[in-house]
Amino acid sequence: MEKPPRRDSDSPHSPSDDEKKVGADPASLEKHAYGELPLDPDESLSEDEKAKVDRQLLLKLDFRLIPWLCLLYLISFLDRTNIGNARLDGLESDLGITSGQYNAALSVFFVSYSLAEPLTNVLLKRLRPSVFIPVIMILWGICMTTMGLVHNFQGLMAARFFLGLAEAGLFPGINYYLSCWYKRNEFGIRAAIFFSAAAVSGSFGGLLAAAIGNMRGIGGKGGWAWIFILEGLATVLIGIASFWMVFDFPDEATFLSDVDRQRVIRRLKADKQSSAEHEEFRMQYFWASVLDWKTWLYAVIYMGCDGPLYAFSLFLPSIINALGYTQTVKAQLLSVPPYAAACILTITIGYIADRTRQRGLCNIATSVLGAVGFAMLLSAASPGVQYAGTFLGALGIYPCIANTITWVSNNTEGVYKRGVTMGFVIGWGNLNGVVSSNIYQRRDRPKYRIGHGVVFTYLVLFLMGGSGLMRVLLSRENGRRRLGGRDYLTEGKTEEEVEGLGDRRPDFIYTL
Repeated sequence: MEKPPRRDSDSPHSPSDDEKKVGADPASLEKHAYGELPLDPDESLSEDEKAKVDRQLLLKLDFRLIPWLCLLYLISFLDRTNIGNARLDGLESDLGITSGQYNAALSVFFVSYSLAEPLTNVLLKRLRPSVFIPVIMILWGICMTTMGLVHNFQGLMAARFFLGLAEAGLFPGINYYLSCWYKRNEFGIRAAIFFSAAAVSGSFGGLLAAAIGNMRGIGGKGGWAWIFILEGLATVLIGIASFWMVFDFPDEATFLSDVDRQRVIRRLKADKQSSAEHEEFRMQYFWASVLDWKTWLYAVIYMGCDGPLYAFSLFLPSIINALGYTQTVKAQLLSVPPYAAACILTITIGYIADRTRQRGLCNIATSVLGAVGFAMLLSAASPGVQYAGTFLGALGIYPCIANTITWVSNNTEGVYKRGVTMGFVIGWGNLNGVVSSNIYQRRDRPKYRIGHGVVFTYLVLFLMGGSGLMRVLLSRENGRRRLGGRDYLTEGKTEEEVEGLGDRRPDFIYTL
């Protein structure tokens, strides 16, 4: 058969799960399967005019989708990590819990969160996003509010467990949802903007906790309780508003005109990778992910940034407090600048990686910053130098989360294989939150050498080392493919069968 044209893994593609999700009717699917495009509503326009229309459409999608989804993830990350701020406002003493029990309350969140995460996209596919996402937000808002009403360790554990269950659907769900709207070469910067909400939540959380903490004593409750109650109630209200602010997939989104709907569907279908085609789930897609060495190496890389992420976000207020900034309000406020810096660099790295397609090098460069930062925390005696180390730590952790997730998506072709792979990678990363929850013990104050040492090891061994190894192996595989060393895989196969090979097809060139 004729050898298909070579494609770069960062070139546009449709990441939709099935064509119904992107609005194609069955007749159109049959007619345009494998390469043929739906009718072009802008056929009469010049290329320059088409490009202008496409830019306007993309801008419209960005303004209607990204800001609200960023707000939802900001709220999500704030609600799972504000327990670190609550700790400074008397959580442990009021509930009579030990440092070990506090860490157990952190850990139980990640257990339920990780176990539920792989199942949530199944619900999202069966329910509309405008229903599924608001419902889980209201549920976790209720869980968050009840955390402010607990009186003992058992109550805190129960609330954290159910908080993990309720929050599990947001991060993988929104990533899947956005993939049904954008091409892959448009996705990296948007993933970075979306994830930067986590860094913003750190800044916002410190400021908010400092203000709410002044309510201690009102209603006979501590400042920590009011942090949970007010932030939980705010989540419920935002969840209710999301019934109107979260839109469905392109075929049903109410803000699109019929012509714009056609344009969205066509630009996704125009992506010539196998993800643009309809797939029915088969176990072979599951095993394709399980038996792919990239799945497990990416899991190691993601572990290298996700473990440090949770350690940093959960314990930064305590770390700053241990540096000698003992006033609760001051420690809360000093936690803001590192997050603000991380937000800026996360978006910058997303832009650079999209343009250069060098995601591995971006991971390595930022992990060096993080490693230097935690080395400063380990070795420096001056509180000022150690505080500077928290800046570098944040800069080395946050950009790698969005960049790694995009890297996995870029190099995993096929809707269901990508879904399974992302489930393994993200799930394994979140399970490392259990480790992160237990490495900063009160008895290790003020140096926290064990905690800083573990984070340093994660950054150097798993994130930096794993990214370097992945880049070398992918570069070698690209070389073999360019020299025709994998062409035998397409011999005797139809074009549809070649498409079914996904990222194993010889003309699929990996993003480094």
